[in-house]
Amino acid sequence: MIVTKKALPRRTFLRNTGVTLSLPLLDAMVPSMTALAKTPAKPVRRLGFVYVPMGSDITRWTPPGESGKLGELSTTLSSLTPVSDHLTVLTNMELKNSYPGTHATSNAGFLSAAKAKWTESTDYHLGTTVDQIAAKQIGQQTRLPSLEMAMDLMSMVGQCDNGFACVYQNNLSWSSPTTPLPAEAHPRLVFERLFGEGGTSEERREALRRKASLLDWVMDDTARLQAELGSEDRARVDQYLDSIREVERRIQKAEAETENSELPDLDRPSGVPAAYSDHAKLMFDLQVLAMQADITRVITFQLARETSTRTYPEAGVPEPHHPLTHHGNNPEKIAKVAKINAFHVSLFAGFLEKLKSTPDGSGSLLDHTLYLYGSGMGNPNVHDHTNLPILVAGGAAGSMQGGRHIKYDEPTPLANLHLTLLEKVGIHLDSFADSQGTIDQLLQPLSI
Repeated sequence: MIVTKKALPRRTFLRNTGVTLSLPLLDAMVPSMTALAKTPAKPVRRLGFVYVPMGSDITRWTPPGESGKLGELSTTLSSLTPVSDHLTVLTNMELKNSYPGTHATSNAGFLSAAKAKWTESTDYHLGTTVDQIAAKQIGQQTRLPSLEMAMDLMSMVGQCDNGFACVYQNNLSWSSPTTPLPAEAHPRLVFERLFGEGGTSEERREALRRKASLLDWVMDDTARLQAELGSEDRARVDQYLDSIREVERRIQKAEAETENSELPDLDRPSGVPAAYSDHAKLMFDLQVLAMQADITRVITFQLARETSTRTYPEAGVPEPHHPLTHHGNNPEKIAKVAKINAFHVSLFAGFLEKLKSTPDGSGSLLDHTLYLYGSGMGNPNVHDHTNLPILVAGGAAGSMQGGRHIKYDEPTPLANLHLTLLEKVGIHLDSFADSQGTIDQLLQPLSI
């Protein structure tokens, strides 16, 4: 048999001055013989991390029942029900190296499981974080090895918490023990990083100002490409471009609305949506686009900052978050903390549902992705680092089975989970930080 059809390269771009538009995986990118055999292309594995500050009300977080099949979800996790078959909750995980209990070491230890050097100066020292270990391998196959995102401005310097430099509290990702990676909280700057090409940030922004939309720059290229594609691929490209246009529209709307705002939020960058949930959803949608077009395969996202005094009127909690967490066992305050916990989880749940509905090869983005969601603090009232709120979502390209609750009798290093997640995306290490081995339950099928 002679096959003359040539597959589009997986790295197919639409380009114009200042713009690089990566495309999602299309049928036309599958090699011809593979397509004829109806064999799907080898799926890409991705790894993401979402951090929430100041622990949780663990009584409302923990699912009922013992280890095994994940049945009924807890009150806090109930919004995750539509994706529960992709979900694993882990109870009694610990960050031993984050003691003495502080906000700074909660954030710093979450992805490093390392002990932060006690210092207020620039001689800080931590450890390479798990996301950056992944970025050094699976991240080298994409334009951006990793993407670091946040919701709050990280401008503080000096001491932030009990003699620890602010760098520990501000940065989730460290590419070496002495190199923290700053996170971006402005949707426009993330958007430009994903789709801009060359020049300074201001030059790229000026180029985009000259036309209403990034997509206007690549319209001719898009039309030529669409003429070469089958109907399913055309529909997939249209859906992807519509998503980009919608995200861009929301960014522009937020910038217009906040330009003349008389009510600044000191934690919120100017030009972002006024409502916290709108900002968070926009940042999550940018992550979907980044993974859909395979711009990056490693993402970290700080959903709120430790010691944050944000209020959450959308969740029915007008009081600042941090003071509520020092609740002194006051049931009313604890209930409000639980409302904030559930609100944060609901934003993550919406993101997972979008991943589940986004095609990627023979499955969905959720099928081929792993996300760790949680906090480096357990009980915020006492600043401990045991019984952390931790869950994992996604299918890791068929290597991860969800619908589980893994409940340990004794505190177990969170580093064990990091080591296991690396294994799931094809990276083998003998150990990581204070790990004692991998989590066998995640490496085996659920036998129930």
